[in-house]
Amino acid sequence: MAKPIKDILIKDLHARVNGSLWIEANGERFLGPGPIELLERIAETGSISSAAKEISMSYKKAWELITKLNTHTANPVVILQTGGEKGGGSTLTEEALELIKYHRQLRKRFTAFLEKESKRLKL
Repeated sequence: MAKPIKDILIKDLHARVNGSLWIEANGERFLGPGPIELLERIAETGSISSAAKEISMSYKKAWELITKLNTHTANPVVILQTGGEKGGGSTLTEEALELIKYHRQLRKRFTAFLEKESKRLKL
């Protein structure tokens, strides 16, 4: 019979199960913490440039993430508004808001899984 993992690890190790979570297609990551944070900041600031600056991301990288998201979604996730007094801006589509909501729920389930598995180390 196999030994429980808690009996294999040293006492008082304070070990925990940890991990990162993203969605990928064809072996390529496209939706995870970075793109979600970018979308959230675009929603707050109304600007891709401002959102990228807030999370210390280059404008080029932000565009790459948005482009990657757009290639994996049926509709664009960001709508650009050109011109105007303030020089335009960006807004999120309903699909982007649903992706954010889904990712938040997924993170909650993932965190619960990690906590459950960490408790198993201490049984």
